[in-house]
Amino acid sequence: MTDLFAQATPHQHSPLAEALRPKMLDEVIGQSHLLGEGKPLRLAFQSGKPHSMIFWGPPGVGKTTLARLTATAFDCAFIALSAVFSGVKDIRAAMEQAQRMVADAIAAAARDMDLPIPEGMLAELTG
Repeated sequence: MTDLFAQATPHQHSPLAEALRPKMLDEVIGQSHLLGEGKPLRLAFQSGKPHSMIFWGPPGVGKTTLARLTATAFDCAFIALSAVFSGVKDIRAAMEQAQRMVADAIAAAARDMDLPIPEGMLAELTG
């Protein structure tokens, strides 16, 4: 008899909500006030021009899903923090990671254009 668990899926150890999370904007159900035709987030995705936004609401309404889809669509990094489980140490670590990513990206661009690398990079926490 073959092993029932030998053919494990890529999401075998992730929570069900993560495994079922929409991977594309058109897979999102609800949030029509943001994602409907002609609505702000849909227009941002279609134009390719992201804008500042804050997702706020109770658990399970799609805030993290929309944030992940936005990051993916605009080729941005996504650092997840939970307001419930994260403390000051976690926020500082995320900011340091973001600063390193920004500094690396600017340094790479400066090298590509043969420019001097600027000092004192700074990332801003938004949202």
